[in-house]
Amino acid sequence: MKKLIAIDLDGTLLSSHIEISQENVQAIQKAQDAGHIVMICSGRAPEDIKNVLAKTPLSCPIAGSNGTMVVADGKLLSQISINKENVNTVAQILNEKKYPFKVYTSHGIYVASTWTERILAFLEENKEFSNNLSSKEYKFLTEQPKETDTVKIFENIDDVLAKNDLAVQKFFIPTISGKMELISTLEKIEGISITTSGPYNVEIMDVNGNKGNGIKVMAEYFSIPIEDTVAIGDNFNDVPMMDVAGLSIAMENGDPAVKEKADVVTLSNNEHGVAHAIEKYILNNH
Repeated sequence: MKKLIAIDLDGTLLSSHIEISQENVQAIQKAQDAGHIVMICSGRAPEDIKNVLAKTPLSCPIAGSNGTMVVADGKLLSQISINKENVNTVAQILNEKKYPFKVYTSHGIYVASTWTERILAFLEENKEFSNNLSSKEYKFLTEQPKETDTVKIFENIDDVLAKNDLAVQKFFIPTISGKMELISTLEKIEGISITTSGPYNVEIMDVNGNKGNGIKVMAEYFSIPIEDTVAIGDNFNDVPMMDVAGLSIAMENGDPAVKEKADVVTLSNNEHGVAHAIEKYILNNH
């Protein structure tokens, strides 16, 4: 029975050192050799996912920006964008409150030119978070990103929206203090959905944009019945794909509420939990 296995990256396939272990790579290859389709379904942008996979011998279809950009065989199968009016409204709210944020688009990731000053103010306000960062993480987080093929710097959200063929898939906002207040302000906007991929962020997509959509589109493309799908994840942005999948598997290191929702729980991301899940529930489950 051919299955579609959708795997999250951060906290799931990636260890806490942001690496894909040899054990996980081999288990995915075994699943692929057995005829299953393995997809990566992450909050990261598609380009970012490709960069992570490029460090391994793996080749997988992907659903990036929380399932809003679905790509297989080099084709864009689905793109769900936030309408421009909502993009504007969200940006205004974030600017009023001086939140640092990134905008994930069909043209790469746009980062505000005020990123560094805002993130430094954020870290100043949230000592419990900043005190737990390694110096490498602190530097990575506070550095003003450089322009690359995939990262663009913008002054004003209007400059981003002025690009005709550009579509916005996601906002990413680091936040702790005031998080619930921010969420309740954003919830008043019709047509968006709000999620989180960890305790220190908020992510905003179109109301139809989530990982559940990512797995559905991919299942249809590969003609795999939705009940023959498997979703592996650790956090709230994984719940929509876990809800639609035939089998949902949570990581041991996952959020307790996510573990409770899942059909089964595998080992943690530092114990090759993905490999363990593939071996136990897919390869040995004839």
